[in-house]
Amino acid sequence: MIYFDNSATTKVNDSVLQTYNAASQEYFGNPSSLHKLGLKAYELLETSRKQIANLMGFKQDEVVFTSGGTEGNNWIIKGTAFKKREFGKHIITTSIEHPSIMNTMHQLEELGFDVTYLPVDKSGHVSAQDVKDSIRDDTILVSTMAVNNEIGAIQPIHEIAQVLKNYPSISYHVDAVQAIGKNLQSKIIDPRVDFYTFSGHKFHAPRGIGFIYMKEGKQLEPLMAGGGQESNLRSGTENTPAIAGMAKAIRLLKDNEAGKAAKMEQLKEQLVNHLKGMDNVHVFSQIGEDFAPHIICFTIDGVRGETVVHTFEDRDIYISTTSACSSKKGLESGTLKAMNIQENVATSAVRVSLDENNTAAEMNEFIKNLDEIHDHFQILN
Repeated sequence: MIYFDNSATTKVNDSVLQTYNAASQEYFGNPSSLHKLGLKAYELLETSRKQIANLMGFKQDEVVFTSGGTEGNNWIIKGTAFKKREFGKHIITTSIEHPSIMNTMHQLEELGFDVTYLPVDKSGHVSAQDVKDSIRDDTILVSTMAVNNEIGAIQPIHEIAQVLKNYPSISYHVDAVQAIGKNLQSKIIDPRVDFYTFSGHKFHAPRGIGFIYMKEGKQLEPLMAGGGQESNLRSGTENTPAIAGMAKAIRLLKDNEAGKAAKMEQLKEQLVNHLKGMDNVHVFSQIGEDFAPHIICFTIDGVRGETVVHTFEDRDIYISTTSACSSKKGLESGTLKAMNIQENVATSAVRVSLDENNTAAEMNEFIKNLDEIHDHFQILN
């Protein structure tokens, strides 16, 4: 089996699973309970928070736990909008965001907020100048992804942050779900960013756990009302075993992160260079500083993406049609549409997404099967 769908989800690391199981057995108390079992669970919770903060370069109280990327994105956008609506109702985002951003924006539009969706260039990058030109007196939030989940384009976070330095009242949120563990910290972490979103299942932690970075001094309107956990910001009993597992996953991820990313980049280069030599194939993920090392989006022209995915699946090879959150709906790639790629091409798009565990042998086998599948469809067409 070859698993090249790591941007959809990753397999839980064995040692992370051991940590999760051990915590489930030994730290099963409610962290809010007053007795010693609760205190024991609370200490593990806070130790994990401190470890994550140290590894990410954040302060301990800037890490707030969530159920994952979708909740984090919803909370930051809605929480900012509701907290700051007396100052304005204008939000700026891009036309290539994840559905958890786009659909949240649509909900806010129904509530009277005005959202500007910025275009991207032919390589899938937004312009910092466009951000600047879109700012109004009533702008309260800018939200951009760090790494596009469909083609891997790295957005100009530092350039946008530089623009926003002149607008300190505007909050800046970055969806960093696809960026962690890819040696991109220097490209996406900026002191002007107020909020980041992270999701554990994208880096070998259990599903259903994630965290946000909330800069010290910033505020969000809570969306989850209840017992006041997470400093009255996010109510609900904390998932202590999954949080401990996530801390372990980040520790493992940060070990030789540069070497792991270089390995992914090498495999990506091998595949992209091969694809560029094939007939009737479009490649949308480029090699270079402006693209992440793990995502390759391409088409076999004239063949729908889901057909290609299932043909590889028949060979026990697993890839996806761009965003996993949209793939079952048979939608064309939102990113490719925003890049003005023709619909008949965009609906043929598939995505290969790598992680540090993929090997050269797997890539060689994938390319062998790719050639056979490509030749098969060329004969049919």
